[in-house]
Amino acid sequence: MFVFDTITHRLKRGCETMAYPNGPAPALPDRHGGALRVEAAKCADGCTACIAVCPTGAIAHPSGKPVALDLGRCLFCSECVVACPNHAIVQTRDHRMAVRRRGDLVLGGRGQEELRLADALGDELRGLLGRSLRLRQVSAGGCGACEADTNVLGTIGWDLSRFGIQFVASPRHADGLLITGPVTKAMELALLKTWEAVPEPKIVIAVGACAISGGPFVGHSEHCGGAEALLPVDLFVPGCPPHPLTILDGLLRLLGRLEGLPAGGPPAGRVGA
Repeated sequence: MFVFDTITHRLKRGCETMAYPNGPAPALPDRHGGALRVEAAKCADGCTACIAVCPTGAIAHPSGKPVALDLGRCLFCSECVVACPNHAIVQTRDHRMAVRRRGDLVLGGRGQEELRLADALGDELRGLLGRSLRLRQVSAGGCGACEADTNVLGTIGWDLSRFGIQFVASPRHADGLLITGPVTKAMELALLKTWEAVPEPKIVIAVGACAISGGPFVGHSEHCGGAEALLPVDLFVPGCPPHPLTILDGLLRLLGRLEGLPAGGPPAGRVGA
């Protein structure tokens, strides 16, 4: 009887796995502003209002030059958005933020005003991976937030494994590492040994502000300032923590799974829509 009730209940609930990327994406929470955009032309020369409120020094505004925002150090606290009198830094509500090169996370200055999203791995490496990607997740001193949002991808609403992407227990079974945390000195050796155990060819994905730059611990002597200080990083996923959709979008872009979709991405919606 219990089994019959369970099956009946599941049939009533229907499929709860989102159709993304071929259908509506889940809506971001109201307090999640998504990616930021820098409109340098609106920035008044000499204004330092945004710099004064940034907790990680992610914003620079040298005299006579446009404001520059480093999303690799940004905690997305939105204090700069509120403080800017000319609305030169604005929230876009866009979940897409993953990039291939560290420099692509720097907005404004004399460069880009919006993110240059990640392109796919080379054809040769994608050919070797086929339609699967096995990752060993390493928490290199993280607080647990990025790790939690990574774990969410394995739940029924997201079902990461349907894309051929799975987390494995042993680095010897992995195609690469997904690193969270600022890479503390205590985790440095463990991370390097894990990296050495992954067979060639292999990739590295840095998830969260800590793994990219040290995040709120920028400048502290007891960490390495992120994964790139020790390993070559193939994908940077900013956020504190990144939304699960941001992580998923980055992984799919790395594998070339989003090629051919409209430039604006799938329309916003809700899980299960």
